[in-house]
Amino acid sequence: MSTQWTADELLGFLEEQAGLPPEDRPANLDVTFTDIGLDSLAYLQLQAEVQERFGVDLPNEAPEGFTLADIMATVNNALLEPELA
Repeated sequence: MSTQWTADELLGFLEEQAGLPPEDRPANLDVTFTDIGLDSLAYLQLQAEVQERFGVDLPNEAPEGFTLADIMATVNNALLEPELA
């Protein structure tokens, strides 16, 4: 299992599975799903992928202002927790 989720992996998933057009790929992760034109269905797809791939639970609904950077940090911090114990 990967010990860190990368920005390329996150954005690749959004392009391949959630419908993010490659030309709309953001230059940085400080954007929300709304900012890049994705809806709650895309978030649910991402939530399911994160749970299946990493065993990490994201909030049931993306909080207002929950950026892609926040999502990646949530996943990566959860992946580090067992190492910290």
